[in-house]
Amino acid sequence: MASTTEATPNETHVGKTKKSSARYWEGTEEKGTNEHKGESDRGKGKRALQQNEQRIHGAKKRRHGDGRGGKKVISGKRDPFPGSAPVPEEKLQKFRRKQKSKLPPGHQYKLREVVAHSEVVSELSQTRAARYDLLLPEDAGFLEGDADEDTYTISQEDIADAVDITSGAKYFNLNLSQFGPYRLDYSKTGRQLLLGGRRGHVACLDWQSKQLMCEINVMETVNDVKWLHSEAMYAVAQKKWLYIYDSDGIELHCVRKFNDVLRMQFLPYHFLLATASATGFLQYLDVSVGKEVAATCTKAGRLDVMCQNPQNAIIHLGHSNGTVTLWSPNQKEALVKMLCHQGGVRSVTIDKTGTYMVTSGMDKKLKVYDIRAFKPLQSYFLPAGASCLSLSQRGLLSAATGDIVQVYRDVWSTPVTKPYMAHKVRGGVWGLHFCPFEDVLGVGHGEGFTSMLVPGAGEPNFDGLDANPYRSAKQRQEWEVKALLEKIQPELISLDPGQLGQVDHSTFTQRHQDRVQALGYDPLAKEKFKPRLKTKGRSSSGQIEKRKKKVAHEDQRDVIRTSVEDKVKMEKERKEIEKRKDKAFGERSALDRFRK
Repeated sequence: MASTTEATPNETHVGKTKKSSARYWEGTEEKGTNEHKGESDRGKGKRALQQNEQRIHGAKKRRHGDGRGGKKVISGKRDPFPGSAPVPEEKLQKFRRKQKSKLPPGHQYKLREVVAHSEVVSELSQTRAARYDLLLPEDAGFLEGDADEDTYTISQEDIADAVDITSGAKYFNLNLSQFGPYRLDYSKTGRQLLLGGRRGHVACLDWQSKQLMCEINVMETVNDVKWLHSEAMYAVAQKKWLYIYDSDGIELHCVRKFNDVLRMQFLPYHFLLATASATGFLQYLDVSVGKEVAATCTKAGRLDVMCQNPQNAIIHLGHSNGTVTLWSPNQKEALVKMLCHQGGVRSVTIDKTGTYMVTSGMDKKLKVYDIRAFKPLQSYFLPAGASCLSLSQRGLLSAATGDIVQVYRDVWSTPVTKPYMAHKVRGGVWGLHFCPFEDVLGVGHGEGFTSMLVPGAGEPNFDGLDANPYRSAKQRQEWEVKALLEKIQPELISLDPGQLGQVDHSTFTQRHQDRVQALGYDPLAKEKFKPRLKTKGRSSSGQIEKRKKKVAHEDQRDVIRTSVEDKVKMEKERKEIEKRKDKAFGERSALDRFRK
């Protein structure tokens, strides 16, 4: 008799459900390992149905929001890293704006809300700026020489041959020997160049594409040229008066109140054109409305040295007696007077952060000052002195001595013994200016104009909402409208811009006293208690007096409580002072009780 043997059926893939891939937030333990192998197909079907229902239920929860706190879930699991990624503290320090301001007293609840809201918005913008800083891929690089090779020995031709074609084309010379020497100015975006020859030649061009925008001859002496808020208009300081032209060379205005102008500076966020004249007057013109805002007689003679502080819009003037004065349109006297040189001041420049000021004088010295403390940091001696100075966005200093242009690096941190770069032009230098967002230095001299390559001079990343070099005409128009709406009034120009975010308590107190005198009573004083009328005999004279006394007692309790707290505080301070004295005199003895 044959033995009965049970044949084991071959396992097939039919009916198996595909296992979902494991997520990184899921645990390593696999579910379902303890299931019995002999479980029937009917049990497996029930479990599969239950899992399907749970999956559908989880999807509904995710669609309508999780009931347990509303936390986001991914594929039915909780996110182990909820919220945004933390920002490193050093990144936040880089974009830190100011210290937190103290909140005003409690009774000024509206002002407290405004200050607290501004603090929250400021912190949010700082965090966003630090987070988006990772998206700025460009980095500034400097020129590095071989072993035992100084970078100032490398010529411009060698640099132009070593770089790419686009960068090499930024080194060029314009031969304009007939109408020189030349002043120059770059637009805020760094795309347009404005040239003004001493003998009346004025030209503006797109210097990167070498496309000429306009070229005119004003037939009289040109002292200075300056772009206004956009590349559509520019100002020319001619022999007699100040003229405004458009980008096609058409004369728009002749401002006869501004006569004998020698130097100009434009304040882009205030729409103010500041001018310094040969008669010693400092004048401000609001180009948005075409009116003179302020005119100040400096009583310091001829004003041919001028620059602005980009941080606070303060104008710095250099004088023939070796002093540098700081001016604001709100005051008729100088805010600060600094004695910088033993001879006359030849040139002044300030970095973009408004921290350092560099001056050169007739005593052949170049000095670096910290404007925050008004103290000198470094002093250098140049054999022939420096006639023109300019600071780049990355802190490189260019100094012109005759027909030699030298570029220095880190002049305020460590003493510098040799220049970073040097170049010789074909005439005496009359103007220097670094191009924004480009490693280019523009030099205006007696034989025309030279564009130098200075690696590491420009800021590699630009703010597209403020100064976009690639903006279209439509974007420029939109930016101009927004800039006019956000124009800062001249009354807000001060040495410390951080004071605008603080509360002037003394002014508030004075205004409150004036209001009390005008009204005859104090509107902020606590109103006198008037008992409310009640029925059923509860408004009799006796009940009213009881309620008045109760309220008066409550007010007295507050006064007594504050006075007691003050006494306790004073007593505590007195005991701390005695303890310090005891420590100073040493251990006390039994005879100390008789000491007076």
